[in-house]
Amino acid sequence: MITEDGIVTHATPEKAWIKTTRSAACESCSSKDSCGVSHHPSEEMTIIVPNTLNVLKGDRVIVGIDSGPMLFLSFFLYVFPIILLIIGALIGDTLAPVLKMDSSALSMGFGFLLFAVAFFIIRRKQAGMSKKDKYKPFLVRKKAPLSS
Repeated sequence: MITEDGIVTHATPEKAWIKTTRSAACESCSSKDSCGVSHHPSEEMTIIVPNTLNVLKGDRVIVGIDSGPMLFLSFFLYVFPIILLIIGALIGDTLAPVLKMDSSALSMGFGFLLFAVAFFIIRRKQAGMSKKDKYKPFLVRKKAPLSS
């Protein structure tokens, strides 16, 4: 699980707004635009999560996101298109002698075609995936208040 420390800036019984500092993990994440994050020009960000721990304004919390779904998303966004590119190139290379065409050109054509298909598939799946709770951050636990 990936976790970040945060402070509750606003809370209702249903939702909590958590201010946290954007980490390197967030910057490199391909889902940073669809995980419920409000973007600010600074390194701070606000995450809106279900208020499952009945937190109040000013509470210090730990926010988490499961690493399993993040690994799947990383594979889906980075490896899947490359696999389809390679499959397309192999199909083009195999079909070139049958069609009496240049092997390199047909491999490149089919490779790019399947690469584009991969991004079309990703785009179609994105809306449904961004609505699933397993891809969204959640409250892990409250932290002890800072001692004065």
